[in-house]
Amino acid sequence: MRTEVEAKLKKIYQDAYQPSYLEKIDTCIQPYIDASKKQIAPISEKNIYLIAYGDSIFEEGKAPLQTLHTFLNQHAADTITDVHLLPIFPYTSDDGFSVTDYKTIDEKLGDWNDVRAMSTDFRVMLDFVANHISKSSDWFKHYDHFFIEKDATFDYSKVVRPRTSPLFHTYENGRELWTTFSEDQVDLNVQNIDCLAALTDVLLFYASQGATSIRLDAIGFLWKTSGTTCMHLEQTHEIISLWRLLIDELYPNLQIITETNVPHEENISYFGNGENEANMVYQFPLPPLVLHTMTCHNSEQLSKWAKSIAPISETATYFNFLASHDGIGIRPATGLLSQQEIDNLVQKTVQNGGQISYKDNPDGTQSVYELNINYGEALKNPEEDTTDQLVIQKIIAAHSILLMFQGVPAIYYHSLLGSKNDIAGYEKSGINRRINREKLEINQLVSQLKSDPYRNKIFTSLTNLIQIRRAHQAFSPFAEQEILNLGSEVFALKRKSADECIYGIVNVTCSEITKEIPADGVNLLNEQRISGQVTLAPYEVLWILQD
Repeated sequence: MRTEVEAKLKKIYQDAYQPSYLEKIDTCIQPYIDASKKQIAPISEKNIYLIAYGDSIFEEGKAPLQTLHTFLNQHAADTITDVHLLPIFPYTSDDGFSVTDYKTIDEKLGDWNDVRAMSTDFRVMLDFVANHISKSSDWFKHYDHFFIEKDATFDYSKVVRPRTSPLFHTYENGRELWTTFSEDQVDLNVQNIDCLAALTDVLLFYASQGATSIRLDAIGFLWKTSGTTCMHLEQTHEIISLWRLLIDELYPNLQIITETNVPHEENISYFGNGENEANMVYQFPLPPLVLHTMTCHNSEQLSKWAKSIAPISETATYFNFLASHDGIGIRPATGLLSQQEIDNLVQKTVQNGGQISYKDNPDGTQSVYELNINYGEALKNPEEDTTDQLVIQKIIAAHSILLMFQGVPAIYYHSLLGSKNDIAGYEKSGINRRINREKLEINQLVSQLKSDPYRNKIFTSLTNLIQIRRAHQAFSPFAEQEILNLGSEVFALKRKSADECIYGIVNVTCSEITKEIPADGVNLLNEQRISGQVTLAPYEVLWILQD
């Protein structure tokens, strides 16, 4: 492995490379080579990720990580396999994404014992905020060379970033430092080998603590070069490739997942050659395309894009989701939806109580970056979806697309639990994303899951869908996928493994429609036989197991 590591470092640092760089990485990885390791199973159709904060579900007087663990054991043990814990480390802003100490659990959430305990019942995905760190961190206080100073010779004219705040901020010592996201989130300087070695140590530490997936947050911004966009640069890819090399050697089957909220072709570049970078990339076009499909009752754009989704390799696939702690990203829809179609989604979001976040463009203009709204609330067409029953069926239909799509599905906790917009949370904080980050008290939640028809129906219906999916190899992340042309009123695909074939068909309209179905078999959702012409109720879903 040492030879391969050296080759990676030479690609990263090129003419600046020195033999001491290899020694620094060697020193960093040595403690993890002989440590006992938990065996990690490969991913399959059984894997379902839940996205949640460490305190998404809480109980007075108890560590929230313990409360989340308890809730999942009691209510989702046969549904959820993997828990994506959004940053659980001490932080100063951005709801966890301005970390002060990468290796300490926020004492308000619990400790590493709680994480390791959760990892005995569920696979755990940890967030690695590798691009930046809090200005209150010890790294910022003690390691000046870990940060990027403003340089009069550097051409910043093409830099792309998702914020409207200044690119540089001045700190107490008079230094002007690079800040992609905010004044409190100071970018790290991986062009310094000591900084890269420190980050590599953090990655391997997470693996040693029981993580089975590690999400590389905002990783596309990692390397900066004058005169470029400072996104997706070759050195960034080489660093991910270095980390994948180390993980494959030391923690086989651990999933490295890259988070790059960008157009599709840029996003999938993080697969590298399919074997040497990300095990999974976020499928960012899926949320806006499914929202557009269910809003306009037309599957053409979704189907056209879905036809371009092809298998990557036996170790790489897609991380599919509809909702997350962030908003519904619009930039990934660039080139897939027209400006008018995007404008329609923006207008609908505002109409349904949501907010809009913007980004700066290199030419000085601003454009829509994301829609901040609960996904279920975003799906509603108020003039058409006039009953809770219709809204619920529409939410289930949208998630059926998520669950049958090639890759691994991840469900945000508010989607699984049937939540709505947290208007009070947004208004109290003034933070757009807080509209979909409400914390839920466990006893009230459990009561509502039984007594509130809206929460109950969404939770039980999604649970049923998930359990059916987990029982069928045709839904393997690596099984074949073919998009079917059955008309714009439905989204239809065929998933095929060595042993079975399943047709997934979703009525994306609010009307009853009749379709000729190209499959004979049993609808797994209600055990009814399907053959020939079928009438579909509004937003009805068929999962047909071919005879």
